[in-house]
Amino acid sequence: MQRFKNKTALITGGTNGMGFATAQQFISEGGKAIITGRSEETVNKVLNRLGDQAFGIVSDAGNMKDLMNLQQEVKKYTDTIELVFANAGYGKFFPVENVDEGHFNELFNTLVKGSFFTVQQMLPLMGRGSSVVFNTSVATEIAMPNFSIYSAAKSAVQSFIKTFAVELTERGIRVNGISPGHIKTNIFNNTGLNAEQIENAVHGIIPTIPFKRQGEPAEVANTVLFLASEEASYIHGAEIKVDAGISVIR
Repeated sequence: MQRFKNKTALITGGTNGMGFATAQQFISEGGKAIITGRSEETVNKVLNRLGDQAFGIVSDAGNMKDLMNLQQEVKKYTDTIELVFANAGYGKFFPVENVDEGHFNELFNTLVKGSFFTVQQMLPLMGRGSSVVFNTSVATEIAMPNFSIYSAAKSAVQSFIKTFAVELTERGIRVNGISPGHIKTNIFNNTGLNAEQIENAVHGIIPTIPFKRQGEPAEVANTVLFLASEEASYIHGAEIKVDAGISVIR
């Protein structure tokens, strides 16, 4: 399949997990992918894996200077973007009484500001038939302890699906979202937990998942690319759950 021949995607947080899998699949279907990441070393390593149809930008989704410079950086590689996957982000989880302003601002800057201004800055490069896909979370549907700030931030991103959709309809830009469940990513890497604690947390989560396994990043990527393709030409303002049914099967 060459669904994305001669098309270019911007994928934030494209150096690992769902972002990397989406870039890899987009390229395999004929497209070019521009990925962002916070570390030059990591970006360069990933570009070596993705090949010559991939391009990288060192950019922090939580940094307004980087966000305001993103359009000019992207223009070094293309004048048009057919897909923006606003994916960059991570989690930090604390009980309500342990949350401080730094934790609050860090997650809202990265997840909310990062998603909003990434898309805003790419709009001049997007034409009719292009797509925006926001990355939300099962945390907007299920109340989980220690997730208060992460869930609130992802709920704000969830609201962008509707508001961006209504504003971009006349421009022919479709806006949708994916809501991942428990996927094999590095979401716990910035929590301060060590490897053993992360492994224990994952083992505690798996029995609660209807399929009794974590999802693969490629399973999310397949959904993102479906939404970006002509096969989803009549899907707009929607959010697709990729969560093994955990948000509806209890």
